[in-house]
Amino acid sequence: MISLRQEIGQVWGACGVGTEWSPLKAVLLHRPGPELEDLADPDAAQMLAPLDADRARQQHDALAQAYGEAGVVVHYVEPSETPPPNLMFVADLMFTTPEGAIVGRPASTVRAGEERFVARRLADLGVPILRSVRGRGTFEGADALWIDPQTALVATGLRTNAEGAAQVAGLLQEMGVEVIQVGLPYGAMHLMGTLRFADRDLAIAWPGRVPYAVVDALRARGYTILFIPDEAEAVRGMALNFVTLGPRRILMAAGNPITQAFYEEAGIACWVVEMDEVHKAAGGIGCLTGILEREASG
Repeated sequence: MISLRQEIGQVWGACGVGTEWSPLKAVLLHRPGPELEDLADPDAAQMLAPLDADRARQQHDALAQAYGEAGVVVHYVEPSETPPPNLMFVADLMFTTPEGAIVGRPASTVRAGEERFVARRLADLGVPILRSVRGRGTFEGADALWIDPQTALVATGLRTNAEGAAQVAGLLQEMGVEVIQVGLPYGAMHLMGTLRFADRDLAIAWPGRVPYAVVDALRARGYTILFIPDEAEAVRGMALNFVTLGPRRILMAAGNPITQAFYEEAGIACWVVEMDEVHKAAGGIGCLTGILEREASG
């Protein structure tokens, strides 16, 4: 009997992720719609400032275009009803493995139920849903990252609790994946916001936010860790909130000249898109992007 993994792309739709740096093949996005119109209280929606909805949509369209130009297939959530205002941050709602997706369960009541829209679309695309976090567990996909196909990081903190992390870790361990569980420092929203991978041996981290145990684990596995050069750009411009298109190729927000130059000096090619309006909703390129498929690494 062949395994589920062998059926991916044949019986099941094409999907699968086991690294953060292999060439990106497909993503899931949600183009923001009427849910962004006339938000009376942005803070109540966990946003930083009032949004120009049309401009936010234009920037989201530019992001999708950049993916297309990079050869990445873009799928959309396409909800059948007006969703909550944060659905565009798809990365929080799913985490893809080599065998399919884990559907998250957001911690915030403002985002409760968003995962059902993503689950429906994953099913439509033929992506196996391996687990939906349940019970009192909370888990957001931005709190899990692949070190390599045999090792994953899962973080607990503001958005992922111990029960949710245990459910995710249990499934990954069934696949034979070693799971390193870490706690985020107070004030860090997600693991994604503290660490990104640019290549099989290169990671970028935010000092003071990335857990020490993460840096230790990466160095033990041969990674070089570079630390962001400008905290102001990381905060205001979300300079660390990039998506890796392939080894040493990233898609990042425009308007971060110090950090972009730092990346380029490290041999990382940078594609940039304007994201300043979307940033008012408290998320960036990485948050907007549900990773569906990367090339299998050797």
